[in-house]
Amino acid sequence: MVVLSATVYFIHLIYLLKILPCAFILLGLFEVWVKKEVIKKHLGEESCMKGYAWVVLLAGTIAGGLLVAFPIAYSLYNKGAKLSIVFTYIGAAAICRIPMTLYEASFMGVKFTMIRLLVSLPLVIITSILLGNYLTKGNYKMAEGK
Repeated sequence: MVVLSATVYFIHLIYLLKILPCAFILLGLFEVWVKKEVIKKHLGEESCMKGYAWVVLLAGTIAGGLLVAFPIAYSLYNKGAKLSIVFTYIGAAAICRIPMTLYEASFMGVKFTMIRLLVSLPLVIITSILLGNYLTKGNYKMAEGK
């Protein structure tokens, strides 16, 4: 049992060592190339439902799961995205990544996958809006990294 645990640990460690450097390089490029004004315009306080559609599309394209999604979400927030959109991004990154969705459709069927997405995505968006509004009214601010 200990050997199996150690094997699984090293498999996951190798996975992390493959994904994280690439993710942080891309995150650094995102920080430099994408202007704060662009994020504020499309994902900021004045954005409407288009902002939610943008982050669902962005979340669908990431590789690496939530391991990569959290640093990107932090970057989006620091560039001016509103909280509800950041929460939608994290939720969408967990449920609608394209590789995961294709894998699911091949095993569970396209009908099941479409029903799951059509039910779960609106729930993620509604919950994100409620949580974002609640935290915004409470003057919540994310802690600055040091």
